[in-house]
Amino acid sequence: MTQYGSGTGTVAVTGGSAEVMLLIPRLRRMIVEPTTTTYSDATLAEIIGLYPCEDLRGETPSVESTATPGTLEANPDWTPTYDLNAAAGEIWAEKAGQFVADFDFSADGGSFNRSTKYQFCMQQSRFYRARRNPSTITLRPEPLSQGTEASDV
Repeated sequence: MTQYGSGTGTVAVTGGSAEVMLLIPRLRRMIVEPTTTTYSDATLAEIIGLYPCEDLRGETPSVESTATPGTLEANPDWTPTYDLNAAAGEIWAEKAGQFVADFDFSADGGSFNRSTKYQFCMQQSRFYRARRNPSTITLRPEPLSQGTEASDV
């Protein structure tokens, strides 16, 4: 199953990393990189994998381990779902880094506005990062050690 959200950039796929490869053409369109010259498919798959998110049923990528309390393990009920907007935002910020030292200048009657490339890349980064999934942190209280009372903490 490949399920695309309603323009949100959240994509659910079933299967392993081979299914993530199905998301690469969409990410390439988002970052305007139609060829593998700058970003290989493996690199894009790795970046997509950095942004797992809650699936449509509310399952998270990892759950607390029942065998070892306090550690996380892979959630077998999670449908692999990734936030392509967050991945695109990261890539646009990385692209902006290539142009950070460019500056505007005038020479021989011409005006060269080289800083606009940096500004454009950062604008695109902000565009996609503004559309990424909201993230939350779940805080779990640590059990008190034996002999410790709540007033001692």
